[in-house]
Amino acid sequence: MPEINVFLLYTQQEQVVKTIDDLKQSQSVGKIYLLTPDASLPEIDGCEIIAVDSMQSTAAIRKVAEKADTEYALVYTKPTVLQLGYFALERMLRIADDSQAGMAYSDYYAETDGEKKNNPVIDYQEGSLRDDFNFGSLLLYRSQALKEAASRMDAEYRFAGLYDLRLKVSQKHSLVHINEFLYTEIEEDTRASGQKIFDYVNPKNREVQIEMEKACTQHLKDIGAYLEPTFKAVEFDKGYFEYEASVIIPVRNRVKTIRDAVVSVLRQKTTFPFNLIIIDNHSTDGTTEVIDEFKNDNRLIHIVPDRNDLGIGGCWNTGVHHAKCGKFAVQLDSDDVYSGDDTLQRIVDAFYAQNCAMVVGSYQMTDFAMNPIPPGIIDHREWTPENGRNNALRINGLGAPRAFYTPVLREIKVPNTSYGEDYALGLNISRHYQIGRVYDVLYLCRRWDDNSDASLDVVKMNGHNLYKDRIRTWELQARKS
Repeated sequence: MPEINVFLLYTQQEQVVKTIDDLKQSQSVGKIYLLTPDASLPEIDGCEIIAVDSMQSTAAIRKVAEKADTEYALVYTKPTVLQLGYFALERMLRIADDSQAGMAYSDYYAETDGEKKNNPVIDYQEGSLRDDFNFGSLLLYRSQALKEAASRMDAEYRFAGLYDLRLKVSQKHSLVHINEFLYTEIEEDTRASGQKIFDYVNPKNREVQIEMEKACTQHLKDIGAYLEPTFKAVEFDKGYFEYEASVIIPVRNRVKTIRDAVVSVLRQKTTFPFNLIIIDNHSTDGTTEVIDEFKNDNRLIHIVPDRNDLGIGGCWNTGVHHAKCGKFAVQLDSDDVYSGDDTLQRIVDAFYAQNCAMVVGSYQMTDFAMNPIPPGIIDHREWTPENGRNNALRINGLGAPRAFYTPVLREIKVPNTSYGEDYALGLNISRHYQIGRVYDVLYLCRRWDDNSDASLDVVKMNGHNLYKDRIRTWELQARKS
């Protein structure tokens, strides 16, 4: 007997016919349903058309749940041709059955311009709350789990329906990653990783993000990890500090940009004393010599660590625990610059005005020559005083520039990594303290070929995402307890 009902996104007849022919090679396939927002598309023999507004809506999920009357429901979310591997469906069924998964997904091949490449995905964990988590486009749900989750979907979403379904299924069932390449899909988004990472803060996607936040917040309430907007008060008189603020720049081999960064700090105009601590992590390209050009300015402290095992986080710890570190430690990446001479003053003022242990500003995306580029201003308006600490578990970053109350940062300490260390700090601090915001542009974020995230391969991106998901998992566990 057929074990699977199939649900396909139907936007073009030619595309879906090829996929249907491939699916019908498997004896496990029962009924095939075509989900389409276009009522004018022709019917296809042996298939039933279901009118939906989009694949991502709550209404569409309910219609899928209603028709899922076999043991499993297979959902293909892309409007491109699907090519299954040899006995791929049978393999997915076997693993889903053996593991009692609520949903199973697998690695896949991504085809771009006729070239096929491996596209491994990562294991789902409790902290995999990103709405852009990559499951691939072929999802095998246990119908009972799908129906039960859909019955608890009490919000009407246009964009977050599939995300809401996944969260609700995960509350009672495992989401199982089959690390085998079981199908081929067409990859249409060929942008570099450095371009894709800002999609979620693109102002054009704001309506989508509001829905995703609502779904995630409800999930946190359901699993006991939601935090009310009540915070510890920050006492700003902990210890003596010679300087009110220190800008901290970890750097390695940034000879093309470090001069601009240093100049943008030393030109700051403030009502308080500040300094600049540069942790030069054994540069070999002339960066050290550029920094030495400023050695006559007694505000600059140039440190070359004795250790050779420091990532960006370790360099931050070196700066923060230096005796000359100020009361507030303020971030500046060696690629970037402050947008004006009042950035430091505005950040420090925000600490006192908002009584917070961390402040995050807003930034303008620019090219190397500091000309504005899309998506423009990144202000992270999803960080609200009421729900920012919860929504932070859904997104992949908190914004820039970031600044910290030094006693708190010295207590927590920065993870000695070169990716995600600032995100881990933000989650940890927000568990207890308010994070302040400055929504005006304080910072110019320069995008160029040498950015660390400019063009990552899928394995490197997976490593980054797996680590951030793990950070979220640890944070969820702490918030629950």
